[in-house]
Amino acid sequence: MPHSKPRVIYWFRTDLRLHDSPALQAALDLDPEVFYPIWTWDPHYVYRARVGANRWQFLTDCQRDLSSSLTKLNPKQKLHLIREAPQTVLPKLFKLWSITHLVFEKDTDAYARDRDRGVMKLAEDAGVEVIVKMGRTLYDPNELVKHNGGRPTMSMAQTQKAAAALGDPAKPIPPPTSLPDPGDTDLSSIDHQRPDPTPDLNAAHRDLSHKESQYTSIMGPNKDFSIPTLEEMGISGATTPHRGGETIALRTLDTIISNSDYTGLFEKPKTAPTAFSPQSTTLLSPHHHFGSLSIRLFYWRVQEIYQKRKQAQKPNSSIPESLHGQLLFRDMYFGAQAAVGAPFAQEVGNPICKFVDWHLRSKLNEHNLLAGDYIVDNEKAESYFRRWKFGVTGFPWIDALMRQLRLEGWIHHLGRHAVACFLTRGGCYVHWERGAEVFEEWLIDHEVACNSGNWMWLSCTAFFSQFFRVYSPVAFPKKSDPAGEFVRHFVPELKNFDKKYIYEPWKAPIVDQRKWGCLVKGRGV
Repeated sequence: MPHSKPRVIYWFRTDLRLHDSPALQAALDLDPEVFYPIWTWDPHYVYRARVGANRWQFLTDCQRDLSSSLTKLNPKQKLHLIREAPQTVLPKLFKLWSITHLVFEKDTDAYARDRDRGVMKLAEDAGVEVIVKMGRTLYDPNELVKHNGGRPTMSMAQTQKAAAALGDPAKPIPPPTSLPDPGDTDLSSIDHQRPDPTPDLNAAHRDLSHKESQYTSIMGPNKDFSIPTLEEMGISGATTPHRGGETIALRTLDTIISNSDYTGLFEKPKTAPTAFSPQSTTLLSPHHHFGSLSIRLFYWRVQEIYQKRKQAQKPNSSIPESLHGQLLFRDMYFGAQAAVGAPFAQEVGNPICKFVDWHLRSKLNEHNLLAGDYIVDNEKAESYFRRWKFGVTGFPWIDALMRQLRLEGWIHHLGRHAVACFLTRGGCYVHWERGAEVFEEWLIDHEVACNSGNWMWLSCTAFFSQFFRVYSPVAFPKKSDPAGEFVRHFVPELKNFDKKYIYEPWKAPIVDQRKWGCLVKGRGV
């Protein structure tokens, strides 16, 4: 039976917010008869991407906050979390719900591009119109590439030039004030296709004493589209103090913007990588990743401060060190990834990545893409890598950073520089892909484009090639934390050491090591 008004599925992915959502606005502009806001619990991310407990918690925080916001606008609404792959469940929803339109935000990651091409073909076959809007970055990455002569954006200068040709980022749009009702949401009549959990790249995070149950029912255990718990995922509890959600993101942004000097004078290289309670940077990056904070809203709120300070004849920091510069760096990586495609996350087949004969090279699949494992060509390199990952290198600054990363899911940008340099060209000569995989697993703000780009940058295989510049694990942290408080917090074995030895504990006399309660010896794990 034809319908007089659109029947719309809005597919949330990288945009877990109501404010400044061009795709959501496009869906509501259709004036739909029924409106289904959904999230598909994609097994690709559950089993085939490295995701630790902390990032799962941040994601589900965002989902719960969004669902609550949807309900506040319409008591009949919520985020309908559907526990099946989008490629198999969406065609069934098109038919069951008599859908006329599918709307979503554009995602330029390699897997997402392939997924979305497939879904758009399925929608076409079902007679469903697809509407896609950009909202994840300041500029459409494909447009940046186009205005960079079709080449990857490899520098801030190239990115700024391409961005200038596109003009200022669009102004943010307000959140909706109401939502249409959903139609019938009962999915008990459709066949539920459960995924194959093997191979599971996250098996190490699963608690074998708790059998996972995230896919036992398409609508969740209570048939109410509930958001999966870590227990349902079979994953041990998260340890990060950093929580997700649009409500927290907007409150954090307000706090940052309320400090005119911090916002106007922010320069990333001058912030302290040793600050931890609180940290010295905004910690908005995970909110940008999950879309609980609009990148455009952040840009324009900062721009307002710049303008007010300029009118008051107060100085502002400038690109690339400024807050605007940090957002453009993110766009630079997204543009480079858009031009290169799937090989951007690896060395082989990546035209921008220099070859270096690192240890622990990746195994490749039949498509010449990363197979999820690596070759142990050198036992010492494997030992170095394991000790680096778990924070037992014997270099307190490096160990403190890696322990903070594992515990909290976040470390300061310059801390990331330090541990990346240490693992690759700074001493261990382990392949940057190994480090990128650890960051993928543990970071709550992991972005494929930014993570791969930064690892190539810091290993001097792309973007940046001043190989003679290294981050000393002793001298560098002394600049911002001569007493070693950061190390004492995250490496408590050294909490009683004199500051003279806090970054070089092996130099302390044995009698003092015994007195301070820690003998410096052994080989870690």
